[in-house]
Amino acid sequence: TALIFNGDGKLLLTKRSEGKMLWPNDWDGTVASHPRESETYVSSAERRMPEEIGIDCKMNYVNKFEYHVPYKDIGSENEICGTLIGTVDSFDNSRMIKDEISEVKWINPDELKNELEQNKDVYCPWMVIALYFLADSDSATLEKFNSLITKWASDDLKPVYQNAIKHYIPDNNWRLVK
Repeated sequence: TALIFNGDGKLLLTKRSEGKMLWPNDWDGTVASHPRESETYVSSAERRMPEEIGIDCKMNYVNKFEYHVPYKDIGSENEICGTLIGTVDSFDNSRMIKDEISEVKWINPDELKNELEQNKDVYCPWMVIALYFLADSDSATLEKFNSLITKWASDDLKPVYQNAIKHYIPDNNWRLVK
């Protein structure tokens, strides 16, 4: 899960296209992809970002987590997910791949908090888990992105993230992987 922020500290969310089998039309982090055999989490995200949303962005590794969550009676996600963070100055959504992403929006922490409290069903579980564990970054990433991480992993947001995650994954089938 790649999380891209702008200079105002807003997160770029992408809405999964209607054609996605799992979580169609739900809001996700900026890009979610799977690394190829020879790729790292960082190189995979840096490859997929221009392909999906037309952004070239240097990504930084945050952490990884494991989760298992069913989706209706259609299927499930059972994955180890790497979280990455990066920043951009601008974004032109005209280069989005419509088969992957139907819409984008910039959101601040207070807006996301309100939306998760009102309607958590329109967000992908792994994106919320990634934000929940954001403060568990490696030391270099924590230092580089301290103001962003502090804003997005604040004490008033953690319980909101946790409540949303419990809504998606009632059996606590999620954890940080060290």
